[in-house]
Amino acid sequence: MSINKVDIKELDQIVEKMIETVGISKNEVYLIGEKSRSEYESIIAELNVVRQRVLQVIDEGDILEQKNRFARKRLSEVSRHFNNYNETQVKDAYEKAHDLQVELQMNRQLEKELRNKRDDLERRLVNLHDTIERANHLVSQISIVFNFLTSDLISVGEMLQDAKRLQEFGFKIIEAQEEERKRLSREIHDGPAQMMANVMLRSDLIERIYREQGAKEAIMEIHNLKQMVRSALYEVRRIIYDLRPMSLDDLGLVPTIKKYCQTIEEYSKTITIEFVSLKEEICLPSKLEVAIFRLIQESIQNAIKHAEPTYIHVKIDVNRSNVITVIKDNGKGFDTEIQKEGSFGLIGMKERVQLLEGELSINSNIGSGTVILISIPIPMDISKK
Repeated sequence: MSINKVDIKELDQIVEKMIETVGISKNEVYLIGEKSRSEYESIIAELNVVRQRVLQVIDEGDILEQKNRFARKRLSEVSRHFNNYNETQVKDAYEKAHDLQVELQMNRQLEKELRNKRDDLERRLVNLHDTIERANHLVSQISIVFNFLTSDLISVGEMLQDAKRLQEFGFKIIEAQEEERKRLSREIHDGPAQMMANVMLRSDLIERIYREQGAKEAIMEIHNLKQMVRSALYEVRRIIYDLRPMSLDDLGLVPTIKKYCQTIEEYSKTITIEFVSLKEEICLPSKLEVAIFRLIQESIQNAIKHAEPTYIHVKIDVNRSNVITVIKDNGKGFDTEIQKEGSFGLIGMKERVQLLEGELSINSNIGSGTVILISIPIPMDISKK
């Protein structure tokens, strides 16, 4: 079909319908993931209780076993020298041996039931982990599509008027999607997936550690296992937050950026991120907030990935006419005249700022850090409210 024959209004309606459908699908998948995570945490708590109970029953069984051996020995002695004991002593020996035998059998049965319950809970954890991983993967894919529809197709009418630019832009989007998929795949594989694999291995070793090294070492291993699961859950939530922070819709731009900076600082552990807001009470359009957040997110991620900084300063000023953002780091800097092959981060930021009719300036020198200044105008109908 010729580009000149494309009905722009009809295309916009199709895109709006797609955005609505994708948004609904994303929310449904997210709810599935959240429900699975909640159940996962509940099972983890229950599993810890069951494991502690197994150890307790094993200890009780060992004590009963010793008592049972002593009672059988006593009963054997009474049987051999029957005439040396009165009727009460004989009866007491038989009853005590019988009671201990019954109690020991009940203990072994309880241990078996607890072990079966523990194994069942561990299997459920594996299945829930798979569900969470699949939900995260789907959310990441849907988020890419959603962001593409809501952000990169805003100017689809203008792009259709220039076929060559549209083709180049399409190639960049495909490459960006593939890079995002690779990044998410690496993060999930190296983070939560690796941790959960270690959890399964360690859970199998706890019983052997108990037998070989004692209860104290086994309990320490259980505590380490619990911390590992917490770390895995933290990694999963961080990845989901990077894809699309729900607080952007609920709290607005500034609180979301502040929370994002705090999250990245906690996760990196080696980088201090200072956030300063000079915000007036102005309600910005949702798409504008998303775009500004993505620009700040891309700037911070570029600094962490390429500059190796120890300090990042983020300042945002929302006034009546525009939104001014400054992202400054003390990293190793770079030569702004040299375009790194295969890198589309800065190109994507520049195109996004141009679509918003804003300005982007980057000041950096090797060894002296980088300063990024972004200015985005606020629509007149918004700024007058």
